[in-house]
Order: sequence, then C-alpha cells, then structure tokens
Amino acid sequence: METLERILSGHPFFEGLAEPYLKLIVGCASNVRFAAGEFLFRTGEEANEFFLVRSGRIALEVAAPGRPAVAVQTLGEGEILGWSWLVPPYHWMFDARAVEPTRAIALDGRCLRGKCESDHDLGYELLKRFAHIMEQRLRAARLQLLDVYGKE
Repeated sequence: METLERILSGHPFFEGLAEPYLKLIVGCASNVRFAAGEFLFRTGEEANEFFLVRSGRIALEVAAPGRPAVAVQTLGEGEILGWSWLVPPYHWMFDARAVEPTRAIALDGRCLRGKCESDHDLGYELLKRFAHIMEQRLRAARLQLLDVYGKE
C-alpha cells in the first residue's frame, strides 16, 4: 500500500532528507484532487500550502484585466508547485489551474512554518530545496523570454 511517507520519501525533492524530518513533514501532508478547469489558488489569495503533483497537469497563469489569462508554465507529474507559503506576506503571485484531472499531495505551509520555527535545521533544509526549484523556474522564465523577445 502506498502511504504518504513512502510517496514523499521516494520523491526527488525529499531525497536524502533525514527520516525524523520526513515524519514531521508527513504530518502536514494530505491527498487532494482537482477537476480539469478547477483553480488550486488565485493571485493575491493567502498562500498556506504547496503541492507535489502526482498526476495531471497544472498551468501557472497570469491574469490581466480585459485580457485572457496567459500560461507562463505548465507543471506535471513529480513537480513541486508553490513556494509563496515560505515567503512573507504569504500570498500567491499567480493563478494555478488544473488543465486536466490532477492528483497531488498538499503540504500545509502553516504546519511546516511552525515546524521550521521549532527546528531551524529543518527550515534550512527546506529552504535549500526550494531555492533550487526557484532557480530552475527563473531559468525557465528567462528562456521563455529569450524565445519570445530574442527573435529578430
């Protein structure tokens, strides 16, 4: 049987994480599902979780008044979605919408922030892992901009 602990321990994001930390994180995790077209969150809403995508696809979108939303990135199986729970003031900077039926594990940011405040080593470990994801996403955004604006 697949348990949350087994799923998380087998994910690259949590690879090498000390077992006691993994047990703390599992206590903040739950399975969630989203129907195609359903929003996981909207820009400006309070950000108190992040997601490990198990199946399906999620579009990160930017909405502008009077214009259709623009997808800036699409995330799929195995990817991590959301770091706004980690950075005050804890509000989403994008919309996230399921492009197709999606299963994920939601990790409660409030729960994790509390655990990180109690154990700064855990907080530092998570911050290093999220910094890597942020760097990857910024690199992808840079490549998109070069593709859009770099053509002559």
